[in-house]
Amino acid sequence: MTINAFKSAAVAVAWLGLSCATTISAQEIPAPGSKFDLGYWKITLPMDDNGDNKPDEITVAKIGKYSHPDYFYLDTDGHMVFTAPNKATTTANSSNTRSELRQMLRGKNTKIKTHDALNNFAVEARRDSDKFGSVGGKMEATLHVDHVALNAGNPASKPAYSAVVGQIHATKYKSTKGGFGYGNEPIKIFYKKVPGHTYGSVFWTYERNLAKDNPDRKDIAYPVFGNLWDNPADPGEAGIALGEDFSYTINVHRNVMYLTFTNARHGEVRFTKSLVSQHDANGQIDAKDNRYSYGGDTLYFKAGIYNQCSTKTDGSFWAAACAGTGDWSVDEAAGDYAQASFSRLVVGPSTAP
Repeated sequence: MTINAFKSAAVAVAWLGLSCATTISAQEIPAPGSKFDLGYWKITLPMDDNGDNKPDEITVAKIGKYSHPDYFYLDTDGHMVFTAPNKATTTANSSNTRSELRQMLRGKNTKIKTHDALNNFAVEARRDSDKFGSVGGKMEATLHVDHVALNAGNPASKPAYSAVVGQIHATKYKSTKGGFGYGNEPIKIFYKKVPGHTYGSVFWTYERNLAKDNPDRKDIAYPVFGNLWDNPADPGEAGIALGEDFSYTINVHRNVMYLTFTNARHGEVRFTKSLVSQHDANGQIDAKDNRYSYGGDTLYFKAGIYNQCSTKTDGSFWAAACAGTGDWSVDEAAGDYAQASFSRLVVGPSTAP
């Protein structure tokens, strides 16, 4: 099956067992919620069909029966597919597009606000952690990346040719208290493949939990399979190919983030990172980080495809100057998009390591 097979009417017809003369609507494409438990997720999509100049969102109440023929669907192998073009509507705090799930611990109970403690999780050490929807949590996924953007005007930029396929995000507040609420990410899981290479790399980053204008605020990268994002060399067989499965587990238990990555060829790679101290994932003190890491934050999981090939050209860190027209048919044909397919995605309580 080609990576875009389900985007053609012919494949949709084959799935549904209909004649080629039958017209296929987006609603008839099998919804990921028919196979995956999406009862605690909403999704942000790279489009603005309602014209409010914001990315469209599908709520927990509606996502179970929702699919989109380009950006979010169940393929013929039963994989949940996420696609994000380089150029599309983005969220207010990002220049990168996404087709990405956001954990909603409240489920369908909209009386609980999105940023309310009951809709998010916290580490055990956080004050009033017992008031949160969960103390810690675990997300497990198996996936393969089908495609990353091919055309970057600034190919030397770290995020060029990459996408994030899983993360923990902290809630951003208008005014921070006690050094928390900046809206940073204790983990982002990246896949990056330079055009012309057979293999790409999987790595993850920890963002120092500091204010946006703090010069020490940066993402610290750790290699998993292949290279880090500042190494343009071909990782060779040490990396992961497009279409090759790998798995990750993010297990935040009490005050520690336990990470496990697995692949059939490479086996298992593990990391441990305190979320309440300056100890990094190598066990060393990072004196430039927030003294208590994310110990006072409100947290939630995200999964899907968060395209890092921004079309920004201002020379900033995330400005990869990637190509994109905003016309999906044109950008798909040019390879100006990112896509991942998940065969497993499960969230639940943390477990003791």
